[in-house]
Amino acid sequence: MLRLYNTLTRQKEEFKPITPGEIKMYVCGPTVYNYIHIGNARSAIAFDTIRRYFEYRGFKVTYVSNFTDVDDKIINAAHKTGEAPLDLAQRFIDAFMADTKAIGIEPATVNPRASQMIPDIIDFIQVLMDKGYAYASDGDVYFRARKAKNYGALANKNIDELEQGASQHVDDVETARKEDPIDFALWKGAKPGEISWDAPFGPGRPGWHIECSVMSTKLLGDTIDIHGGGQDLEFPHHQNEIAQSEAKTGKTFVHYWMHNGFVTVGEDDQKMSKSLGNFVTVHDIIKTVDPMVLRFFMATTQYRKPIRYTEANLAAAATDLEHLRTARANLEFRQQGAAKGTDPQVVTAVADLKQRFITAMDDDINVANGLAVLYELVKLMNGYANADTVHAEAVALLLTTFDDWMQIFGVQTATTDELLDADVEQMIYDRDAARAAKDFATSDRIRDELTERGIILEDTAQGTRWRRA
Repeated sequence: MLRLYNTLTRQKEEFKPITPGEIKMYVCGPTVYNYIHIGNARSAIAFDTIRRYFEYRGFKVTYVSNFTDVDDKIINAAHKTGEAPLDLAQRFIDAFMADTKAIGIEPATVNPRASQMIPDIIDFIQVLMDKGYAYASDGDVYFRARKAKNYGALANKNIDELEQGASQHVDDVETARKEDPIDFALWKGAKPGEISWDAPFGPGRPGWHIECSVMSTKLLGDTIDIHGGGQDLEFPHHQNEIAQSEAKTGKTFVHYWMHNGFVTVGEDDQKMSKSLGNFVTVHDIIKTVDPMVLRFFMATTQYRKPIRYTEANLAAAATDLEHLRTARANLEFRQQGAAKGTDPQVVTAVADLKQRFITAMDDDINVANGLAVLYELVKLMNGYANADTVHAEAVALLLTTFDDWMQIFGVQTATTDELLDADVEQMIYDRDAARAAKDFATSDRIRDELTERGIILEDTAQGTRWRRA
């Protein structure tokens, strides 16, 4: 029985999809004003792993994850670079797609953007105003939080606690516009020099919370199975999504709320974040670390638990992953000359391991316990690889089971020596950048690696050309 921890109820619950065999899943994506750091990547990896397990269990998953491309942080960053805000956002969307592909994240079914949903956002806000849940004030539009049923329940907070917190985090000017300190912005009035759109309640741009409600209900329906994101989104973001969505539709917004733990750094286990300046970007780390090592390191911790990022922990993950790759390669080698037929003992052992793996993972996607079963499979693989006689069907069964489970973790372990053309071009680009920066050690290392992989470089006046040996 598949059970998930529901943040709203603070307990594990049997998972019952709205439509049998199908899952509608929305996961909050990044605000695209910089490269993603590994704290951001943790959420993307956690929910990609969850999605992959659902697919392994036979569900058809419709997976929506947004890009916030209209935001104060984007506007401020664009002012510094001289770019148009949407151009800057597009640049970092492209970087996000490249970086997440490198760490094995499957593309979402849909990646909606706030800027593409403006008419729908305006219509959504207008319905809330017409129903008395929202009001205009000095060009802004706010949601009346006290009118929402059980406001604060997702974060396990009451109204008095929220009012006190609101008074500490909102400036006097904004407070003066509100009927109540806990009300939140649906629409922000236009300011000189900032991107804006026309609306019946005045020119401006959407507040942060409204976009996810609009995207989710438009693309997945009024009620969805699962909504996910980092623990820092429980309040106010996800609580506000519940309030405005259920106010508009009169229906339950989400059946299961899932939140991943933080990535921490330092001896005091400080949360990794851009605001604290203690972050490492995926874009940078995968230049020197195998992307699959980063993926393995993060995917093999249960999604609700924190991950402590250190070079030592990353190195340990690299060692563990190498052992897994070696086990697979050794068994794959035994396929050569394997006897026909199968081995009943292997078939029975694998069947038992599969059931134990599913039991472990069905318990709120407990990848740590699932990994323990995987290591038992590897032990079986190593023993069989050293047997005097192996049978082809038994070897294939072991390899397929191993590959299926590693696919859930999003890690590529099958050996491949040939570089794709795109990989070669990227390495040449990195080498040229290193040469331009007079980092000749890096330049030589990349050239040597390409040579070892059968790629011959020719430096010409028109640029670097390459061919396969």
